[in-house]
Amino acid sequence: MKFLYHPDQKDISLAGVLYALGDPVRLEIVRLLATQGERCCGEFNFAIAKSTMSNHFKILRESGVLLIRKEGTQHINTLRQDDLEALFPGLLDAVLRSAKPLMSQQQSTANYK
Repeated sequence: MKFLYHPDQKDISLAGVLYALGDPVRLEIVRLLATQGERCCGEFNFAIAKSTMSNHFKILRESGVLLIRKEGTQHINTLRQDDLEALFPGLLDAVLRSAKPLMSQQQSTANYK
């Protein structure tokens, strides 16, 4: 089983979190997890390559925004709201409040640059 790195709460940096949230697709992933709860990677239907989606999840995980656990062949994604709130009070709420949902998950992110 491949080890998935997750930083300890003390190792999560503001710069890393802001970088992770700075991409429209990653921000939409976080918005969906915040509003709908944990989800499998396969439940996100963005019109981008699977390898690109994997990279987005890796950036979110390694920055401390997501916790990913394996259940069989599935990767279950959970937002680390408690850790982020403890470190950066109000940040996630402020970012999500100002974030506009992508018009359609089926559209390419090229339309949002």
